[in-house]
Amino acid sequence: MIPLADLKALIQQTEAKGGSQDPGLANLYAQLGQLYQSRLENGEFEDYQHELALAVEYFHKAVDLQRRLGLDIDLATTLNHLAELYRTQGRYDQAEPLYLQALDIRKRNLGENHPDVATSLNNLARLYHSQGQYPQAEPLYLQALDLRQRNLGENHPDIAISLNDIAALYFFQGRYEEAESLYLQALDIRKRSLGENHPDVATSLNNLALLYFLLGRYDQAKPLYLQALELRKRLLGRNHPDVATSLNNLAELYRTQGHYTQAEPLYLQALEVMRRLLGDEHPDVATNMNNLAALYFFQERYDEAEPLYLQAWEIRKRLFGNNHPDVAQSLNNLAGLYFSQGRQGEAEPLYRQALEIWQRLLGDTHPDIATNLNNLALLHHSQGHYEEAEPLYRQALDLRKRLFGANHPDVVTSLNNLALLYHYQGRYEQAEPLYVEVLDVGRQLLGEEHPDVLTSLNNLAALYKNLAELYSTQGRYDEAEPLYLQALELRKRLLGDEHPDVAQNLNNLAILYFFQGRHDKAKEFYSQAWELGKRWLGDEHPDVAQNLNNLAGLYSSQGEYELAEPLYVQALAICEERLGANHPTTATIRKNLDDLRAAMG
Repeated sequence: MIPLADLKALIQQTEAKGGSQDPGLANLYAQLGQLYQSRLENGEFEDYQHELALAVEYFHKAVDLQRRLGLDIDLATTLNHLAELYRTQGRYDQAEPLYLQALDIRKRNLGENHPDVATSLNNLARLYHSQGQYPQAEPLYLQALDLRQRNLGENHPDIAISLNDIAALYFFQGRYEEAESLYLQALDIRKRSLGENHPDVATSLNNLALLYFLLGRYDQAKPLYLQALELRKRLLGRNHPDVATSLNNLAELYRTQGHYTQAEPLYLQALEVMRRLLGDEHPDVATNMNNLAALYFFQERYDEAEPLYLQAWEIRKRLFGNNHPDVAQSLNNLAGLYFSQGRQGEAEPLYRQALEIWQRLLGDTHPDIATNLNNLALLHHSQGHYEEAEPLYRQALDLRKRLFGANHPDVVTSLNNLALLYHYQGRYEQAEPLYVEVLDVGRQLLGEEHPDVLTSLNNLAALYKNLAELYSTQGRYDEAEPLYLQALELRKRLLGDEHPDVAQNLNNLAILYFFQGRHDKAKEFYSQAWELGKRWLGDEHPDVAQNLNNLAGLYSSQGEYELAEPLYVQALAICEERLGANHPTTATIRKNLDDLRAAMG
């Protein structure tokens, strides 16, 4: 390719000679657009946004001249390049008509079976894939693959492109076994045809790692992510969107494993690079914001999570409209945040909007559907609507088992949630074997050092807590205490002494000590849990109300009614405001207060 400065000089000379009807000038415009596009893709740019604008400008100049001169084949190529630029920027409405024009021109001029027709089909499929229009994308991808195999043979780099793109589609559809096979084939072809040190090899490594990550195969995912990151840094430089993507993906892995302090700087670095290179209105920027918000959510840093979730949602709506899987993801995440803050009235309509979008776009057997069903069940469960929660939990569990098999973290989460429901309903014989299964599979999958959030994913410490709570309810205190203590020690070591999950464990131990008659110990732990909860969740959170109720119950049992009454009153006010007057927890606290006042005369 001609050097940038030489190409600009040639264009100036040709324009100065009055070459407005010169096919050579059209070719030079297209070459300059492609050169800027290549610099953007390969990390060779000096100013990403400026060179992006120049690429678009020169492609438009080429298109205008090629149309006037009737250079149809060249026109199709330029339209395709321009559409690809728009697609990668999330400007899908501008990309689609250009892709369709290029496809039509190539079919008319080259015939239905030409390799360039395959390229147009594949690119149009990518566009539909990006928009979440999976049924439209798949047949186009398959047509492109068939054409390429017939024209190019089995070991051409373009075959790897098709295999990789189809695998990515299957990945998003939850067709994981099919996706893995195609990703491995694409990686093998790329290594053989392009060598080990090529950006496309890094892409294949990254995509395969993403698949393993989703399947909970973290030990296989991490080395692939690291290989992809190092390869991209070496080939593209540190200041490239693909490097930011690798940083983001590695951060996601660390977050899921509970390594929050390792994850946050990677998220922030990725977001800074993406914003600087791509601007604020880009799908990848929204994804980075969403992922950083998720980290803050899991750390219960809700005030930092909410504005990021809202920004990501707004960007996605502006880019995609309301009918896109990423918009549904934002709705689902916001709902989860509101639910965790005790804002159930705001959470439920968002969950239902997300479910409706996902079902319409993805069908009824996608992992995101299972996640949403599980979240809706959690919402009903928290509201005491147990009969509505159980079938949703079961649907989520059955779908996850079909998609992932029995040994997957999401299956463990579903089992745990169903066990919790049975526990709250007093169906202990049904709850206990599920807790035991969760404990066994959780240890096997996540290891002894895996933290999580009890109310969202699954956490080994939460498993200890749940099983112990079941045992304490049945009077099996000797079995319960060591499990509670293991959970408390694990959470303190991984999350620090001041984390809400530590408060939860302190509260559970206090309940146990209360039932054992060890009231001084119970009071100490209830008070610690209450103070921690207030610091993290605020004074008006339902969990804080539960702590108040428990401490009041301790005072009441010791005849210290004057200390108990204001705590019950405060707890009742919180629950009536946040959960509603008819919630089972509200009713329980109201009865406790009535019983106390009756005892006081």
